[in-house]
Amino acid sequence: MRVKPDLPLDAVGVGNAIVDVIANVPDDFLVEQGVVKGAMTLIDTERATSLYAAMPPGIEVSGGSAANTMAGVASLGGRASYIGKVRDDQLGDVFRHDTQVGGVAFDVPAATTGAPTARSLIQVTPDGERSMNTFLGISAHLSPSDVDDALVESAAITYCEGYLWDRPEAKDAIRHAMNVAADAGRIVSLTLSDSFCVDRHRDEWLDLIADRVDLVFANEAEVCSMFETDDFDSAAVQIAELVEVAALTRSANGSVVMFGGDRIDIGVTPADHVVDATGAGDQYAAGFMYGLSIGADLMRCGELGSIAAGEVISHIGARPRVELATLI
Repeated sequence: MRVKPDLPLDAVGVGNAIVDVIANVPDDFLVEQGVVKGAMTLIDTERATSLYAAMPPGIEVSGGSAANTMAGVASLGGRASYIGKVRDDQLGDVFRHDTQVGGVAFDVPAATTGAPTARSLIQVTPDGERSMNTFLGISAHLSPSDVDDALVESAAITYCEGYLWDRPEAKDAIRHAMNVAADAGRIVSLTLSDSFCVDRHRDEWLDLIADRVDLVFANEAEVCSMFETDDFDSAAVQIAELVEVAALTRSANGSVVMFGGDRIDIGVTPADHVVDATGAGDQYAAGFMYGLSIGADLMRCGELGSIAAGEVISHIGARPRVELATLI
C-alpha cells in the first residue's frame, strides 16, 4: 500500500467530536451503576447527568476516536486535519482549542443551534480497562455539508470512525467523505471502533468494506464479531479477503497485519505499567498511518503503531503526553 506523494495532508479524520471526562473507579462502581465493562454505551441526557454526578473527580480532555488518532499523527510529525461537529458552547471551545494546540487543523464552523457538544464519561478500572458512556450531542449530526471536499482530496488517507455510524446524517457524511477520497485516488480507511458497533452495523459494514474501504483497523473482539466467530485467525483471513490491508490489534498479544495472502505478526511495545487503555487502538492507527505516509513497509507501520499505543496506555487520557516523534 502506497500513499500518493506531495499532498498537503497525510491524513484527515472524520468522527465524533467529544470531550472526555475520565475517572478511576473500582470494579464495584461499574456494577452499582450498571455500566458494561469495556464497552462504549450510548446514553441520553438524563443518564449522562446521573452518571456524571456519581463519578469521582476526574479530568476533562478533548477526545473522540478519530480526533485522538489525528492528534497522534501530528505528534509523530505528520500533517493532520479533522472533520467533526461541535456547538458554540464551552466544551466546543475546549475541543477546538485542544485539537488545534495539538497540531491538528480543525476548521469546521461551530453549530449555533441544536444539541450541546458531545461528552464521554469514561470509567477506568484498576486493570486499565476503560468503559465509555457517551452522550453524542451535536457530534452525531455531522452531515455531508460539513465535509469539505477539497480538504478530503488534499489528504493521502481519509480515516473514518465507526462510532459515527449510528445516525443517518452522520452515516451519509462518512459515505460522502469516502466517495470523495476514493474518486480522488486516496486511501480510504475505517476503524470498527467497538464490537457492539459491529453488532449493530455488521451487514452494512461488510458491504461498505468490500466496496469502498482500502485499510481497516480493528481489535480482536471487533474482527471476530464481524464474522461471528471466536476464531481470530479465521476472522483475520476473512477480513483480508475484503480489503487491501487489515491492521488488527490483540492487546498484550501485539498486532497482526493482513495483506493479500500474507500475514505479519508484530509484538507489543512494553509499557512500565498499564494505567489506562483508553486510546490504545486510536494511537496504533496513528502510528500505522504515519508509517504509510513516510513510505515505511507494513512491518514498520505496525511497529510504529505499537510504539504509539505503548505510550498512551502509560497514563490517563487517550492522546499522547510526550511527542511521539521522540520515541521513534
